[in-house]
Amino acid sequence: MTSGKLTAAERAVLEEIEANDVDFLRLQFTDILGTVKNVSVPARQAEKAFTEGIYFDGSSIEGFVRIQESDMRLVPDPDTFAILPWRQKEDSAAARLICDVYDTSSGEPFEGDPRRVLRNAIDRAEEMGYQVNAAPEPEFFLFEEDEEGRATTKTNDAGGYFDLAPKDLAQDVRRDIIYGLEDMGFEIEASHHEVAEGQHEINFEYDDALATADNVATFRTVVRAIAAQHDLHATFMPKPIAKVAGSGMHTHISLFTEHGENAFHDEDDEFNLSEEAHAFTAGILEHAPAITAVANPTVNSYKRLVPGYEAPVYIAWSDRNRSVLVRKPAARVPAASRIELRSPDPSCNPYLTLAVMIHAGLDGIEQDLECPDPVRENIYEFDEETRDEYGIETLPSNLGEAIEALEADEAVYDALGEHVAPKFVEAKKQEFEEYLIDVSEWELDRYLETF
Repeated sequence: MTSGKLTAAERAVLEEIEANDVDFLRLQFTDILGTVKNVSVPARQAEKAFTEGIYFDGSSIEGFVRIQESDMRLVPDPDTFAILPWRQKEDSAAARLICDVYDTSSGEPFEGDPRRVLRNAIDRAEEMGYQVNAAPEPEFFLFEEDEEGRATTKTNDAGGYFDLAPKDLAQDVRRDIIYGLEDMGFEIEASHHEVAEGQHEINFEYDDALATADNVATFRTVVRAIAAQHDLHATFMPKPIAKVAGSGMHTHISLFTEHGENAFHDEDDEFNLSEEAHAFTAGILEHAPAITAVANPTVNSYKRLVPGYEAPVYIAWSDRNRSVLVRKPAARVPAASRIELRSPDPSCNPYLTLAVMIHAGLDGIEQDLECPDPVRENIYEFDEETRDEYGIETLPSNLGEAIEALEADEAVYDALGEHVAPKFVEAKKQEFEEYLIDVSEWELDRYLETF
């Protein structure tokens, strides 16, 4: 709720606006599907945005409110101010602020705002004495555009994993994307060509959970905008090309104490993981099927989650191999001890995905769940009988199964909140039903002339 008085952070933003000749502000937020929305206002409205908020029609946004409840209010978070690198001109610039959404009737934060859903998860962690840190690894494809500027699935390079030019012709594009991200405050760790032709990954440093979700939303926007300047289409679709590796968003997560110590680290443990880390991992594994509905929210997501393409299928963890759902990466220092959930893909809503991960892990700690032994063999080479011996189950094979798992999992369903959970389920059931009655090109190619 705004107070009518500017904070020091808000005054600093007003000074930045003036110093950089910003003439327009994009006030951004996301719908429940993770699509970034924005309301553009003249920069002179910035003070009003901070003190009073900016009103908008929430009935037009996926999963927000009904027409009779349409008035919503955006309140900018001053910590998210950034100049848009692709909108700078000689005499002016544009900037963005990520906003929290408020219900005008009650004056309270809107429970249907994905950012609020994540804040609720963070609040639960803080009540238990933890701060949540996370770091995602979003992958994407770069495709050429046709003469009319529409996306194709023709890649602009023939590179492979860690290839260099001349095979990797997108190095200049990645460089410009990195410069743009750094201009917006990102700390870039590395970038490289991924396994498939036209596939890329840019890694940025971990941050607290809310900043990380904001960064993922920003990352997707920056990548698309700068790719377009190179006449390329960037897509975060999980599996745009059949029979090649899809795009994932492996997500690293850890808990820190109020005193800044890594609650996941234990020097005396065989895996250097604390009891909290083991229980948190057990919670993730226990709730993995339901998490999948949120972390892999499209019909296309399940074309990636199949054996043979380096994507996780089996519910297990390991400190060595990458065929498992959860991996414990090597840590050079205690502060780096963490776990990595390998199932999410970059089409997900980052706020909701981190929220359900946090709640699932905290549920593991609260319930004192016992973590199974790690699986150090390559599960892809196991037959069904061996998987049964190890007690290894599989993730849902399609969106319909994942939604059923979400509805059956009280902890994860409730993590989404009373507003978002039913809206999300309704939207995804409709998507899956539409998919089931569609006739694909594959079916036409296979059956039209045969029968």
